[in-house]
Amino acid sequence: MTGTAALTDAPSLLQQDEGLMFHFLNHLATVKVQGAPGNALSVVEFVGPKGFGPPLHRHRDEDELFVILEGEIVFRTGDLEVVGRPGAHAFLPHGIPHQFQILSDSARFTCVTASMNGAPRFNGMVEALGEPIDSPTLPAPTAIDPARVAEVNDHFGIDILGPPPAPIE
Repeated sequence: MTGTAALTDAPSLLQQDEGLMFHFLNHLATVKVQGAPGNALSVVEFVGPKGFGPPLHRHRDEDELFVILEGEIVFRTGDLEVVGRPGAHAFLPHGIPHQFQILSDSARFTCVTASMNGAPRFNGMVEALGEPIDSPTLPAPTAIDPARVAEVNDHFGIDILGPPPAPIE
């Protein structure tokens, strides 16, 4: 099933290295379930290197649930800063500014999004900013255009509010 993701309400099962794969902002993103009419959620699995983290942002309509599969990730929202390890779940409701950062050498985690207004669009943002690939590999690090990231995120209901986390040494 590599190269496909669930699009309808039909049951599906995708293995770890199956789905729509993208080099996305210097890490690997695999769309497992696409937010689309008829789908109440989207599911994207990520693999990223130490230090990766998105800019401070908030989702206008979508709640996020992160499930850490491998590695260690710190989640920040307001005054709360919590470290999650394999098996941890982090719920980040829509409208609340947040960010996260990978603390271990690498991490693998799943992000489930559900929308308050129609089908979730998070996977659309991943697909718009990502480069489609055929095999699950991490990309070579490249420069990221913050203006482009903000523009695409805005289109998909995400407000960029600040910079990415500071690099980890």
